[in-house]
Parts: sequence; structure tokens; C-alpha cells
Amino acid sequence: MRRSVLTAITVAALGLAAATASAQSFPDKPIRIIVTVAPGGPMDTIARVIGQQMQQRLGQPVIVENRPGAGSTIGAKAVADAAPDGTTLMWGTLSPIAIAPVLYKDLNYDPKAFVPIGLVADFPFVVVTSPTVPAKTVAEFVAYAKAHRGTLNYGGSLGTPPQLMGAMFNKVADLGMTYVPYKGGAPSIPDLIAGRLHLQFDALTLLLPLIKQDKLRALAVTAPARWPDLPDVPTLRESGFADFPGNPWAGLMAPPGTPAAIVDKLNATLNDILKSPEAIASLGKLNVLLRPGTKQEFGAFIAKETPVWQQMVKASGATAD
Repeated sequence: MRRSVLTAITVAALGLAAATASAQSFPDKPIRIIVTVAPGGPMDTIARVIGQQMQQRLGQPVIVENRPGAGSTIGAKAVADAAPDGTTLMWGTLSPIAIAPVLYKDLNYDPKAFVPIGLVADFPFVVVTSPTVPAKTVAEFVAYAKAHRGTLNYGGSLGTPPQLMGAMFNKVADLGMTYVPYKGGAPSIPDLIAGRLHLQFDALTLLLPLIKQDKLRALAVTAPARWPDLPDVPTLRESGFADFPGNPWAGLMAPPGTPAAIVDKLNATLNDILKSPEAIASLGKLNVLLRPGTKQEFGAFIAKETPVWQQMVKASGATAD
């Protein structure tokens, strides 16, 4: 028995030593950050900023690779199957972690198995309407929609935060609007401007320039406080929707089984980036809320937010199967 105990202790010690050595030499080859959406959007843009900053700090190339498709499950599956050595990471968002598990009955990965590294940012949304709609506040829009019940609509890609938030607003306010599906936020913009689409929730990063040009009218922001660039636009809380879910988010996640020492090093690097003046300046232009913190805080955040968004998916009736 004593020999067995000593053997077990020796094996454990050797494993710990190997993990420590691996973390000390990490990274010794290029790192991939897999983004589960198409290039060009807010999520992809910020992932590339973070990747560039990581490359400067870690001394290895950091490659951002887009793997869109099937509700972000293609990219998530690639990370789930990757070696747990810290060289393949996922730009973790609501889609593969909270939304896809409800949309798809036969998910080919375990969303709970990914290892949280750190939260990067919240993406505040803004509620906009077409200037052709005679409503300048949320209350006026609600009244107008109820007076024209069944004739107004809202847009967004199926199973994405814009669609889910629109569906939730439609349900909570009892507006009777119709959902119009789009393949992304950009294709809906011409219809919004022309008045063929009447309401949309989407990222400030995407819509703020159009609001500034008076091509769209902002009714409310989903941020906890008024946005500096839109000081006259109230929050949804101020507009009477205090219990409306929070913002979409993004963070770094690792494949299942990634050693804690490697995760800790990546978390420290990420926080150093998020607290740096250059990142605050460059990312601040993208209208996001930076969220540095520990890996434990990110894990707790995911555990809190996931049920909220999954309930939104269920309430919307969206399904991909």
C-alpha cells in the first residue's frame, strides 16, 4: 500500500512539474484565435485588436481565424477538438455558449467544457427606428405600434442577439410586430432607413454612425448608463424596461482540459491589454465596455448570463433544426 501511495504521489508530482514547465515555456509556437462569425463585424474587429496586442506581449504570432457557420457551432467544434495547450483559443460569445445549445438539438460539443480565460467586453446595443416612424421615444413607439398592431416589424439574424432582443421587446411590450429575418446586421440597414423595417436592436458600433447622420433614430440604449456619444438618448431602464436583459459580450476561452497555469498566463496577458492606455483608446472608439477580470469572474459571469439568454431563445420560438 505504501508503495502504491508513493507511486501516486510521484506521478502527481511529475504531472505538476510538467504542467509548470509547459506554462513557463508557453507559448513556444503561434496562437490561433478562432472567431465563430464572419470577418468585418464588431466581434471580429475587436478580436483582431486583442490578437495584435497579445502578439506584442507573448512574442509569438497570434492569428485570428474566422470559422463562421451553423450558428457559430463550426468554430466552437474546432476549438473543442483542439489540443489543450493554449495555442488554439475561441473568441467566446453568446452564440456558441448560450444560444446554440437551445437552437440545435444535437450539438456536437459541450458548451460547459470550454475553459474561461477572461471576459473582454460588453457590446452595448441601441434600439433604433426608421425616421419615417413618428415616434421619438420608446413610449411613443409602443403607443404607435399598438395603434397599428400587426403592421410593424423588427429584424435580425435568426437566433442572434438582435433578433432575440427584438422578440423579447415585442413580447414584453405586447406590440404584435412581425419578425423579418436577415443574414446579418448590415443587410437590414437599407430597409431600416427606407422605413420598410420599423425597429431593430443592434450594436452601437454598427449603428452609431447612421444615428449621427440622422439616417436612423435612436430610442434607447441597453447600457447601464447613457452613452457619452448619445447623451440625449435614455437607457431602456429609464424608458420603463428595467428588467430587460443586458448586453451581448465576448471573451477568450480555451479547449477543455487546458492547464490552469497556461490559462492564468493568458488571463494576465489579457488583463494587461485591457488596462493599457493604447487598448482603452483604440477599443473605446468601437463603442464597447471593457471588462478586465479573473478567469473565475468570467466563469461566474457565464453561469449567470447563460440561463437568461437561453430563456430568451425559448421564448422567441427560434429553432435551427
